[in-house]
Amino acid sequence: MALSEAEVLELRRDFPALAEEVNGQPLAYLDSGATAQRPASVLDAEHDFLIHSNAAVHRGAHTLAGLATEAYEDARATVAAFIGAQPDEIVWTANATDALNLVAYGIGNASRGRGGAAAGRFALAAGDEIVVTEAEHHANLVPWQELAASTGATLRFIPVDDDGIYTLADAAALLTERTRIVAIGHVSNVTGFIAPIAEIAALAHEHGALVVLDACQSAPHRRLDVAELGVDFLAFSGHKMLGPTGIGVLWGRAELLNALPPFRTGGSMISTVTMESSTFLPAPQRFEAGTQPVSQAVALAEAVRYLERVGLERIDAREDELAQRMLAGLAEIDGIRIVGPAAGVPRAGLVSFDVDGVHAHDVGQFLDAQGIAVRVGHHCAQPLHRRLGLTATTRASAYLYTTTEEVDRFLAAVAGVRGYFGVTDSVGAEAGA
Repeated sequence: MALSEAEVLELRRDFPALAEEVNGQPLAYLDSGATAQRPASVLDAEHDFLIHSNAAVHRGAHTLAGLATEAYEDARATVAAFIGAQPDEIVWTANATDALNLVAYGIGNASRGRGGAAAGRFALAAGDEIVVTEAEHHANLVPWQELAASTGATLRFIPVDDDGIYTLADAAALLTERTRIVAIGHVSNVTGFIAPIAEIAALAHEHGALVVLDACQSAPHRRLDVAELGVDFLAFSGHKMLGPTGIGVLWGRAELLNALPPFRTGGSMISTVTMESSTFLPAPQRFEAGTQPVSQAVALAEAVRYLERVGLERIDAREDELAQRMLAGLAEIDGIRIVGPAAGVPRAGLVSFDVDGVHAHDVGQFLDAQGIAVRVGHHCAQPLHRRLGLTATTRASAYLYTTTEEVDRFLAAVAGVRGYFGVTDSVGAEAGA
């Protein structure tokens, strides 16, 4: 059952930022797809850690170091349980981009002979293929472009249709015995399309390929279980799921993490160092070089507990209702082109659209003047926008604290955009500008 409006209003009391005014108007925050607001419990968890337990983890013998290490590893266990994983399969990273680069550059190191015999399973060469989709965020595209360039592998992409979506058949048509890696987004940050990940993973594994999942737009909103998804690596960010910036999560199957050569090297991740060579600790420590994001991990664990108390299934159902409300309302406004799945089709709680004759940046400023925060631009998905024949879109994204009134305010404001900028259907030249 979806969260009710009354429950949402009660939840909002936990989020100090939502009480703010912007340009003299109550803030309607519809940009959670970029960065979510944080509840007081998450802010307090990090603050309390810094006051009472702040210290370097793992290396110290004093009491504070022990408390910090315990909190740090408890956070790892909490996040692991959140996605049905084991603690030693969770690697802390700076963000999801960092996590995806860790995998791509680790495979690159394996392709250059690093990591010994165990890493040979990752090695790429000319003739091998890496498969992505045309809808990928740059974070799950550019690292694979770089990997292909450095190894001689070929980068191929699953094409999308005029709505920016693709089918399982489209994916199946591109996978061959040469496919070594399939890197794919769970939910598009532009269209809200939810990919059939378990089915794609099964097909990829039939061809012997590894599957890397960008779960940035799914982990904050829906229940994930790595066993059910069937992927090999999975990445997401803390700041999109009520947590702090500066921390991300990489999950990988334990045997893969322990075979993958490290991306960064230095302190904290080594076993033995001589002046000639070094050996590395097992995962996850082998990927956590340097000073770790300890307070951020503690805060992310509290964000996970908050989401679990509310219920991911209820959040997902609520967001679907809000997305359908936005779709229906936008469809009634002249000059609006919506991208992504049609009304009635399940999608994430975000909607991107183009306003005929008005640039997305102008749309965003018009809405901001009314206290409504949305995202504008290509959303780090230039190839997808190019395929759609657009340079930019406006994106409204909901979360567990979004109210029906905020959605209706947003729709009323969008209805006034073209008139404000003097673009109307009755003036042909202006309407086509």
